[in-house]
Amino acid sequence: MCLLVVAWNAHPEYRLILAGNRDEFHDRPAEAAHWWAEPGLILGGKDLQAGGAWLGLDRRGRYAVVTNYREPGVPTSGKRSRGELVASCLASSVPLSDWLEELDAGQDDYGGYNLIVGDEHQMHYLTNRGDDRRFLGPGIYGLSNHRLDTPWPKVVAVRTGLHRLIDDDRVDPDALFELLADREPAPDDELPHTGVPLEWERALSAAFIVGEDYGTRASTVVLVTADGGVVFEERRFGPGGIPAGDSRFSF
Repeated sequence: MCLLVVAWNAHPEYRLILAGNRDEFHDRPAEAAHWWAEPGLILGGKDLQAGGAWLGLDRRGRYAVVTNYREPGVPTSGKRSRGELVASCLASSVPLSDWLEELDAGQDDYGGYNLIVGDEHQMHYLTNRGDDRRFLGPGIYGLSNHRLDTPWPKVVAVRTGLHRLIDDDRVDPDALFELLADREPAPDDELPHTGVPLEWERALSAAFIVGEDYGTRASTVVLVTADGGVVFEERRFGPGGIPAGDSRFSF
């Protein structure tokens, strides 16, 4: 993922509200969201180039989402795919706290990442860029390609938007997809300075990125009720932001 907003125990009906955009090169092969045959019980899209995932959950109630940490010029050759983190977390049979301890020993094997993982009882954030690992209490959190809640314009916008939807009791998939669909770049004076050329900084500042070679490939919404009911919806897009299909799962 490259943009994510999460509400954890911040709504009377939903213990988890998650909405995010996956931005990627359009020629990188991927499968639409589906129930994986191997390992089983995982629901999410799959990166066919490296075999991992950007977002997924399972029937136990465990979920995992990863974003890259933007650091242009830092080589990733020889590093393991960050998508492996999602697949590993969801395939693991050990308690979540034990899986996180195991991960601590291998964080340098990956390029820079942010990871949010959780289950019905807990949510955690960690990154391998700086000493930042947190148990997350009830609240609303935003994440892009820097640390959790870094106030990039699109992160602030989706957090503010989700706050408004919750306050107005208007949380539903269509409203959440609307938050993710904003194609307007941030004004130049609000752009972050992440080391990429200004033209890229502008393009990447939009919640929904439109491009012929690179852009938003999928928008995903997950709603988990207090009693464990799940709605998972994915909308996919091709070059130029043209709709390319959608999927919906409930269980």
